[in-house]
Amino acid sequence: MTFRFLQGHAGTESVSLVQEVADPRTGPALSPVGGGSWEGVFLRPDVDRFEYRFELGYSGGGHEMVLDPANPLRAPGAFGERSVIEFPDYEPPAWLTAEPRPGDVRELDVPSRFLGEVQPSVVWSAAGTAPQSPLPLLVALDGPEFARFSGLLQMLEAEVARGALPPMRAVLCQPTRRDEHYTASPEFAQYLAHELIPAVERLGAIAPQGRFRAGLGASLGGLALLHAHRSSPELFGALFLQSSSFFQRGSQPGSGHVERIESFVTEVLGEPSWHDPIPIAMTCGTVERNLENNRQAAAALVRQGYPAALHVVRDAHNWIAWRDAWTPHLVDLLAKAWS
Repeated sequence: MTFRFLQGHAGTESVSLVQEVADPRTGPALSPVGGGSWEGVFLRPDVDRFEYRFELGYSGGGHEMVLDPANPLRAPGAFGERSVIEFPDYEPPAWLTAEPRPGDVRELDVPSRFLGEVQPSVVWSAAGTAPQSPLPLLVALDGPEFARFSGLLQMLEAEVARGALPPMRAVLCQPTRRDEHYTASPEFAQYLAHELIPAVERLGAIAPQGRFRAGLGASLGGLALLHAHRSSPELFGALFLQSSSFFQRGSQPGSGHVERIESFVTEVLGEPSWHDPIPIAMTCGTVERNLENNRQAAAALVRQGYPAALHVVRDAHNWIAWRDAWTPHLVDLLAKAWS
Protein backbone atom coordinates (compact mmCIF):
# COMPACT_ATOMS: atom_id res chain seq x y z
CA MET A 1 0.00 0.00 0.00
CA THR A 2 1.34 3.41 -0.95
CA PHE A 3 0.42 6.26 1.39
CA ARG A 4 0.71 9.88 0.35
CA PHE A 5 0.27 12.86 2.63
CA LEU A 6 0.10 16.48 1.46
CA GLN A 7 0.96 18.89 4.23
CA GLY A 8 1.47 22.54 3.48
CA HIS A 9 2.66 23.51 6.97
CA ALA A 10 6.21 24.76 6.65
CA GLY A 11 7.19 23.45 10.08
CA THR A 12 6.45 19.78 9.34
CA GLU A 13 9.67 17.78 9.68
CA SER A 14 8.33 14.21 9.67
CA VAL A 15 5.25 12.19 8.77
CA SER A 16 4.76 8.61 9.97
CA LEU A 17 2.02 6.06 9.45
CA VAL A 18 0.39 4.93 12.71
CA GLN A 19 -1.34 1.54 12.53
CA GLU A 20 -2.37 -1.32 14.82
CA VAL A 21 -1.49 -4.41 12.80
CA ALA A 22 2.31 -4.63 13.02
CA ASP A 23 5.16 -3.71 15.36
CA PRO A 24 6.26 -1.03 15.78
CA ARG A 25 2.84 0.64 15.79
CA THR A 26 4.34 3.94 14.61
CA GLY A 27 5.91 3.46 11.21
CA PRO A 28 6.99 3.36 8.59
CA ALA A 29 8.10 6.95 8.22
CA LEU A 30 7.05 8.65 5.00
CA SER A 31 9.69 10.37 2.88
CA PRO A 32 9.43 13.89 1.44
CA VAL A 33 8.93 13.77 -2.34
CA GLY A 34 8.71 17.50 -3.05
CA GLY A 35 5.95 20.03 -3.23
CA GLY A 36 5.02 19.52 0.40
CA SER A 37 4.14 15.84 -0.21
CA TRP A 38 5.28 12.78 1.73
CA GLU A 39 5.12 9.18 0.58
CA GLY A 40 5.71 5.73 2.06
CA VAL A 41 4.96 2.06 1.40
CA PHE A 42 3.45 -0.46 3.84
CA LEU A 43 2.99 -4.14 3.00
CA ARG A 44 -0.71 -4.99 3.04
CA PRO A 45 -1.49 -7.11 6.12
CA ASP A 46 -3.80 -10.12 6.18
CA VAL A 47 -6.96 -8.05 6.69
CA ASP A 48 -9.92 -6.82 4.67
CA ARG A 49 -10.01 -3.48 6.52
CA PHE A 50 -7.12 -1.28 7.62
CA GLU A 51 -7.42 1.50 10.21
CA TYR A 52 -4.69 4.13 10.41
CA ARG A 53 -3.66 7.70 11.25
CA PHE A 54 -0.62 9.90 10.59
CA GLU A 55 1.76 11.31 13.18
CA LEU A 56 3.24 14.68 12.26
CA GLY A 57 6.50 15.91 13.77
CA TYR A 58 7.15 19.66 13.86
CA SER A 59 10.36 21.64 13.86
CA GLY A 60 9.67 22.95 17.36
CA GLY A 61 9.68 19.39 18.70
CA GLY A 62 5.94 18.88 18.98
CA HIS A 63 3.92 16.00 17.54
CA GLU A 64 0.33 15.72 16.36
CA MET A 65 -1.87 12.75 15.44
CA VAL A 66 -4.14 13.43 12.47
CA LEU A 67 -6.53 11.60 10.18
CA ASP A 68 -5.90 11.24 6.46
CA PRO A 69 -7.34 14.46 4.95
CA ALA A 70 -7.63 12.79 1.53
CA ASN A 71 -9.69 9.84 2.81
CA PRO A 72 -13.25 10.58 3.99
CA LEU A 73 -13.87 7.03 5.29
CA ARG A 74 -13.73 6.87 9.10
CA ALA A 75 -14.00 4.23 11.80
CA PRO A 76 -15.15 5.09 15.35
CA GLY A 77 -13.33 4.28 18.55
CA ALA A 78 -13.13 5.08 22.25
CA PHE A 79 -9.89 7.03 21.70
CA GLY A 80 -11.01 8.88 18.59
CA GLU A 81 -11.69 8.13 14.97
CA ARG A 82 -9.36 6.39 12.55
CA SER A 83 -9.06 6.68 8.81
CA VAL A 84 -9.91 3.35 7.22
CA ILE A 85 -9.31 1.49 3.97
CA GLU A 86 -11.85 -1.12 2.93
CA PHE A 87 -10.32 -3.57 0.48
CA PRO A 88 -12.40 -5.10 -2.36
CA ASP A 89 -13.14 -8.31 -0.42
CA TYR A 90 -14.64 -6.45 2.54
CA GLU A 91 -18.41 -6.69 2.99
CA PRO A 92 -20.17 -4.81 5.80
CA PRO A 93 -23.03 -6.62 7.55
CA ALA A 94 -26.44 -6.41 5.88
CA TRP A 95 -28.21 -5.22 9.04
CA LEU A 96 -26.48 -1.82 8.80
CA THR A 97 -29.04 -0.76 6.21
CA ALA A 98 -32.05 -2.10 8.15
CA GLU A 99 -34.50 0.29 9.78
CA PRO A 100 -36.21 -1.85 12.43
CA ARG A 101 -38.65 -0.62 15.02
CA PRO A 102 -36.59 0.59 17.99
CA GLY A 103 -36.88 -1.18 21.30
CA ASP A 104 -37.37 0.25 24.78
CA VAL A 105 -34.22 1.63 26.46
CA ARG A 106 -34.01 2.42 30.17
CA GLU A 107 -31.12 3.46 32.38
CA LEU A 108 -30.37 1.27 35.38
CA ASP A 109 -28.00 2.19 38.21
CA VAL A 110 -27.12 -0.83 40.34
CA PRO A 111 -25.78 -0.25 43.88
CA SER A 112 -23.15 -2.88 44.57
CA ARG A 113 -21.86 -3.99 47.94
CA PHE A 114 -19.38 -6.29 46.14
CA LEU A 115 -17.82 -3.44 44.13
CA GLY A 116 -18.42 -0.65 46.64
CA GLU A 117 -20.11 1.79 44.26
CA VAL A 118 -23.05 2.22 41.91
CA GLN A 119 -22.64 0.47 38.56
CA PRO A 120 -24.34 2.25 35.62
CA SER A 121 -26.02 0.19 32.93
CA VAL A 122 -28.75 0.33 30.30
CA VAL A 123 -31.53 -2.21 29.79
CA TRP A 124 -32.93 -2.67 26.27
CA SER A 125 -36.08 -4.66 25.49
CA ALA A 126 -37.17 -5.63 22.00
CA ALA A 127 -39.99 -3.64 20.45
CA GLY A 128 -43.46 -4.86 21.34
CA THR A 129 -42.44 -6.79 24.45
CA ALA A 130 -44.13 -6.30 27.81
CA PRO A 131 -42.18 -5.81 31.06
CA GLN A 132 -43.91 -8.81 32.63
CA SER A 133 -42.98 -11.18 29.77
CA PRO A 134 -40.01 -13.40 30.71
CA LEU A 135 -37.44 -13.06 27.90
CA PRO A 136 -33.91 -14.25 27.16
CA LEU A 137 -31.18 -11.86 28.31
CA LEU A 138 -27.86 -10.82 26.75
CA VAL A 139 -25.33 -9.33 29.19
CA ALA A 140 -22.96 -7.08 27.23
CA LEU A 141 -19.83 -5.88 29.00
CA ASP A 142 -18.70 -2.49 27.67
CA GLY A 143 -22.25 -2.44 26.34
CA PRO A 144 -22.68 1.33 25.91
CA GLU A 145 -19.49 1.39 23.81
CA PHE A 146 -20.75 -1.58 21.78
CA ALA A 147 -23.92 0.42 21.14
CA ARG A 148 -22.11 3.65 20.30
CA PHE A 149 -19.22 2.35 18.19
CA SER A 150 -20.55 -0.96 16.86
CA GLY A 151 -24.33 -0.50 16.67
CA LEU A 152 -25.22 -3.32 19.06
CA LEU A 153 -28.83 -2.28 19.62
CA GLN A 154 -29.43 -1.70 15.91
CA MET A 155 -28.15 -5.21 15.21
CA LEU A 156 -30.35 -6.78 17.89
CA GLU A 157 -33.40 -4.87 16.68
CA ALA A 158 -32.76 -5.89 13.08
CA GLU A 159 -32.19 -9.56 13.88
CA VAL A 160 -35.27 -9.76 16.14
CA ALA A 161 -37.34 -8.04 13.46
CA ARG A 162 -36.36 -10.55 10.78
CA GLY A 163 -36.90 -13.51 13.12
CA ALA A 164 -33.28 -14.61 13.43
CA LEU A 165 -33.44 -13.90 17.18
CA PRO A 166 -36.42 -14.25 19.52
CA PRO A 167 -37.84 -11.26 21.41
CA MET A 168 -35.25 -10.57 24.10
CA ARG A 169 -33.66 -8.12 26.48
CA ALA A 170 -30.08 -6.92 26.81
CA VAL A 171 -28.27 -5.20 29.66
CA LEU A 172 -25.39 -2.95 28.61
CA CYS A 173 -22.86 -2.74 31.44
CA GLN A 174 -20.54 0.25 31.87
CA PRO A 175 -17.66 -0.50 34.26
CA THR A 176 -16.62 2.15 36.74
CA ARG A 177 -13.15 0.59 37.14
CA ARG A 178 -12.56 -1.53 34.04
CA ASP A 179 -8.95 -2.51 34.77
CA GLU A 180 -10.04 -3.78 38.17
CA HIS A 181 -13.43 -5.32 37.40
CA TYR A 182 -12.59 -7.05 34.11
CA THR A 183 -9.37 -8.73 35.20
CA ALA A 184 -10.66 -12.00 36.69
CA SER A 185 -12.10 -10.16 39.70
CA PRO A 186 -14.02 -12.41 42.13
CA GLU A 187 -16.01 -9.38 43.30
CA PHE A 188 -17.13 -8.54 39.76
CA ALA A 189 -18.19 -12.14 39.16
CA GLN A 190 -20.29 -11.95 42.32
CA TYR A 191 -21.79 -8.66 41.18
CA LEU A 192 -22.94 -10.14 37.88
CA ALA A 193 -24.50 -13.19 39.49
CA HIS A 194 -26.08 -11.72 42.60
CA GLU A 195 -26.71 -8.02 41.96
CA LEU A 196 -26.94 -7.24 38.25
CA ILE A 197 -29.39 -10.00 37.25
CA PRO A 198 -31.88 -9.25 40.08
CA ALA A 199 -31.69 -5.53 39.24
CA VAL A 200 -32.51 -6.20 35.58
CA GLU A 201 -35.49 -8.33 36.61
CA ARG A 202 -36.96 -5.35 38.43
CA LEU A 203 -37.24 -3.53 35.10
CA GLY A 204 -38.29 -6.47 32.92
CA ALA A 205 -38.86 -10.14 33.51
CA ILE A 206 -36.21 -12.52 32.20
CA ALA A 207 -36.44 -16.24 31.62
CA PRO A 208 -35.61 -18.03 34.88
CA GLN A 209 -33.50 -20.79 33.34
CA GLY A 210 -29.77 -20.06 33.12
CA ARG A 211 -29.58 -21.26 29.53
CA PHE A 212 -31.58 -18.18 28.50
CA ARG A 213 -28.81 -15.85 29.72
CA ALA A 214 -25.81 -15.19 27.49
CA GLY A 215 -22.75 -12.97 27.75
CA LEU A 216 -21.01 -10.76 25.17
CA GLY A 217 -17.58 -9.26 25.81
CA ALA A 218 -14.45 -8.16 23.98
CA SER A 219 -10.83 -7.93 25.08
CA LEU A 220 -10.80 -7.79 28.90
CA GLY A 221 -14.59 -8.13 28.76
CA GLY A 222 -14.26 -11.57 27.17
CA LEU A 223 -11.86 -12.67 29.90
CA ALA A 224 -14.20 -11.33 32.61
CA LEU A 225 -17.15 -13.29 31.24
CA LEU A 226 -15.29 -16.60 31.15
CA HIS A 227 -14.08 -15.97 34.70
CA ALA A 228 -17.63 -15.18 35.84
CA HIS A 229 -18.88 -18.40 34.23
CA ARG A 230 -16.20 -20.49 35.93
CA SER A 231 -17.02 -18.79 39.25
CA SER A 232 -20.81 -19.19 38.92
CA PRO A 233 -21.59 -21.93 36.36
CA GLU A 234 -25.34 -21.31 36.66
CA LEU A 235 -24.99 -17.68 35.56
CA PHE A 236 -24.78 -18.10 31.78
CA GLY A 237 -26.00 -20.58 29.21
CA ALA A 238 -23.74 -19.33 26.40
CA LEU A 239 -20.83 -16.92 25.90
CA PHE A 240 -19.58 -14.88 22.94
CA LEU A 241 -15.97 -13.88 23.58
CA GLN A 242 -14.16 -11.53 21.18
CA SER A 243 -10.40 -10.89 21.09
CA SER A 244 -10.28 -12.03 24.71
CA SER A 245 -7.31 -11.07 26.87
CA PHE A 246 -6.14 -14.60 27.62
CA PHE A 247 -2.68 -13.42 28.65
CA GLN A 248 -0.19 -16.12 29.51
CA ARG A 249 2.75 -15.71 31.84
CA GLY A 250 5.41 -13.37 30.49
CA SER A 251 3.28 -12.09 27.61
CA GLN A 252 2.49 -8.73 29.24
CA PRO A 253 4.29 -6.29 31.57
CA GLY A 254 3.74 -7.37 35.15
CA SER A 255 1.17 -5.83 37.49
CA GLY A 256 -1.26 -7.11 40.08
CA HIS A 257 -4.08 -7.20 37.53
CA VAL A 258 -1.98 -8.94 34.89
CA GLU A 259 -0.81 -11.54 37.40
CA ARG A 260 -4.42 -12.27 38.31
CA ILE A 261 -5.29 -12.71 34.62
CA GLU A 262 -2.29 -14.98 34.05
CA SER A 263 -3.15 -17.10 37.06
CA PHE A 264 -6.73 -17.59 35.87
CA VAL A 265 -5.67 -18.39 32.29
CA THR A 266 -3.14 -20.92 33.60
CA GLU A 267 -5.93 -22.63 35.54
CA VAL A 268 -8.20 -22.71 32.47
CA LEU A 269 -5.50 -24.15 30.23
CA GLY A 270 -4.52 -26.77 32.80
CA GLU A 271 -7.97 -28.23 33.58
CA PRO A 272 -8.49 -31.66 31.97
CA SER A 273 -12.30 -31.32 32.10
CA TRP A 274 -15.07 -29.06 33.36
CA HIS A 275 -18.28 -30.04 35.12
CA ASP A 276 -20.61 -27.44 33.58
CA PRO A 277 -19.60 -26.73 29.96
CA ILE A 278 -21.75 -24.33 27.93
CA PRO A 279 -21.71 -23.29 24.26
CA ILE A 280 -18.97 -20.72 23.61
CA ALA A 281 -18.20 -18.91 20.36
CA MET A 282 -14.98 -16.90 20.09
CA THR A 283 -13.59 -14.47 17.52
CA CYS A 284 -10.13 -12.99 17.06
CA GLY A 285 -8.47 -11.02 14.28
CA THR A 286 -5.86 -12.43 11.92
CA VAL A 287 -3.28 -9.82 12.97
CA GLU A 288 -3.97 -9.65 16.70
CA ARG A 289 -1.10 -10.21 19.10
CA ASN A 290 -3.32 -12.41 21.25
CA LEU A 291 -4.53 -14.74 18.49
CA GLU A 292 -2.36 -17.68 19.55
CA ASN A 293 -3.52 -17.33 23.17
CA ASN A 294 -7.13 -17.42 21.96
CA ARG A 295 -6.39 -20.53 19.92
CA GLN A 296 -4.93 -22.26 22.97
CA ALA A 297 -7.88 -21.23 25.15
CA ALA A 298 -10.37 -22.51 22.57
CA ALA A 299 -8.54 -25.84 22.32
CA ALA A 300 -8.54 -26.17 26.12
CA LEU A 301 -12.27 -25.50 26.31
CA VAL A 302 -13.00 -28.10 23.65
CA ARG A 303 -10.84 -30.62 25.51
CA GLN A 304 -12.85 -29.89 28.68
CA GLY A 305 -16.14 -30.71 26.95
CA TYR A 306 -17.34 -27.28 25.83
CA PRO A 307 -19.12 -26.91 22.48
CA ALA A 308 -16.61 -24.15 21.64
CA ALA A 309 -15.34 -22.71 18.37
CA LEU A 310 -12.90 -19.93 17.47
CA HIS A 311 -13.67 -17.90 14.34
CA VAL A 312 -10.68 -15.99 12.97
CA VAL A 313 -11.77 -12.77 11.24
CA ARG A 314 -9.75 -10.78 8.71
CA ASP A 315 -9.34 -7.67 10.84
CA ALA A 316 -7.63 -6.35 13.95
CA HIS A 317 -8.51 -5.40 17.54
CA ASN A 318 -11.24 -2.81 16.97
CA TRP A 319 -14.95 -2.08 17.31
CA ILE A 320 -15.79 -2.70 13.66
CA ALA A 321 -14.06 -6.09 13.63
CA TRP A 322 -16.18 -7.13 16.60
CA ARG A 323 -19.32 -5.72 14.98
CA ASP A 324 -18.77 -7.54 11.71
CA ALA A 325 -18.48 -10.92 13.47
CA TRP A 326 -21.89 -10.73 15.16
CA THR A 327 -23.60 -11.96 12.03
CA PRO A 328 -23.58 -14.84 11.71
CA HIS A 329 -21.58 -16.01 14.74
CA LEU A 330 -23.27 -14.26 17.70
CA VAL A 331 -26.74 -14.58 16.16
CA ASP A 332 -26.21 -18.29 15.49
CA LEU A 333 -24.98 -18.88 19.05
CA LEU A 334 -27.98 -17.12 20.63
CA ALA A 335 -30.52 -18.68 18.28
CA LYS A 336 -29.30 -22.20 19.11
CA ALA A 337 -28.95 -21.57 22.84
CA TRP A 338 -32.45 -20.07 23.08
CA SER A 339 -34.31 -22.43 20.74
